[in-house]
Amino acid sequence: MSALRLVAFSGNTHRPSKTRALAEAAIAAVARRQAVDPELYDLVDIGPGVGAFSRGKLPLAGQEVLEAIEGADALIIGTPVYKGSFIGLLKHLIDFVDPAALAGKPVLLAATGGGHRHALVVEHQLRPLFGFFSALSVPTAVYAADADFTDGALTAPDVRARLEQAAGELAALASRPTSFAAPQPAANGHLAPPRAAGARLTALS
Repeated sequence: MSALRLVAFSGNTHRPSKTRALAEAAIAAVARRQAVDPELYDLVDIGPGVGAFSRGKLPLAGQEVLEAIEGADALIIGTPVYKGSFIGLLKHLIDFVDPAALAGKPVLLAATGGGHRHALVVEHQLRPLFGFFSALSVPTAVYAADADFTDGALTAPDVRARLEQAAGELAALASRPTSFAAPQPAANGHLAPPRAAGARLTALS
């Protein structure tokens, strides 16, 4: 069995970064369960050009990140939380992702913030975003506050336990043969959601 192409994208705008540290810990947790070929990208490496108005105008580093996200077998997405929301430049970059590329793709969602009052950003904002792409976000999301780190490393036992649970869910999803079809344009020009291959719609009686 070939190694899982595991792509992590961290929305940090500086280094060192707790968000990157959380993404690194997530990669290690998945790697403890199966062979992975990991790639980790930071928003900061793309530079100010990430604000381009079209995908073709992104700097080369930004285009490489998008290609890696679209070509991954599984994803880890991490973001810092500012003022009650995930970072806007991460959303701007995700807007350039081909919607069909993420259908049925396992995704582990993670975020960091100053305190625990921001924890539901993952559920209220990140999960719906990747639901639009018909990605398979794992049930357990991971949020870590500043107090959960020691010298830049994730040390809080409860958060590490959630991370291990989420990594197990990601590994389990990634090991299953996908039965999802890519979204197809509907008659109105919008993307229709994918459904499992061979699935039938049954009318309620």
